[in-house]
Amino acid sequence: MVDDESGSEDFRIQVEVVDDSGRLLLDDPPYPEGLTRAISLASDDAIIGHDVRRLEARVAVDDDEVIHALHHAGYRREGRLRQARVRENGWIDEYIYSRLATDEIYTRTGHTGMLDSVLPTKRVISHVLLRDDAGRVLMCETTYKPDWELPGGVVEPIESPHAGAVRECREELGTPLDIPGTPSLIDWMPPALGWSDAIEFIYDAGVAEPSLVKVMHPADSEISRLHWVEPQLIPDHVTALSARRIEAILSDCMPRATENGFPV
Repeated sequence: MVDDESGSEDFRIQVEVVDDSGRLLLDDPPYPEGLTRAISLASDDAIIGHDVRRLEARVAVDDDEVIHALHHAGYRREGRLRQARVRENGWIDEYIYSRLATDEIYTRTGHTGMLDSVLPTKRVISHVLLRDDAGRVLMCETTYKPDWELPGGVVEPIESPHAGAVRECREELGTPLDIPGTPSLIDWMPPALGWSDAIEFIYDAGVAEPSLVKVMHPADSEISRLHWVEPQLIPDHVTALSARRIEAILSDCMPRATENGFPV
């Protein structure tokens, strides 16, 4: 165990070390005015002076003073532990933070790396609207839900929306599509069915060549069948939100940016 005095006679920061990993332990509040400096000194001492590779800290989500100090000491948020700490009035969640010996800390890159770990993130989804020469729209019947979807899916981290659309269509249809670089519709999706909110990009790939239609097949285990659907029948197979967005693209009657499928 590594102890680091905070400068206050009645406050102490401890670091429990096992092998090359440590956990930051704080006394209960009230905290000293120099809490940020105390955490920084204790962390620096553990990493530099005792060869600790990883430091971890857990803090209640409403403990703003400690959260602020961890941010300024270069700790990065790794996740949220639900009902991890008990209080007199019930359970409360905890944030889990870490600092690695290899992290940049007292630099601009270190600061933005910390911010990147704590600022809000959103799912990004890319779908593609494709028609055949009869004007029917390609829909994917999935194995995990009753409503159908346009080809596409969730964009991976460090992947552009367009690259995600290209990849997802190749994976689902077994063949690459020529997808334009500019989306036809960008829509904000509100939380639903246990999902948080998301941003969806929908690209209009136009009319597929008959030769391309012939070679398309369900190439992903999540896709059970492909369907070419008459536009007027699409609402029978998709969610109301999907129906609004597809109609907007087909009729070109709505703005290019929507929220929940409606003009803002």
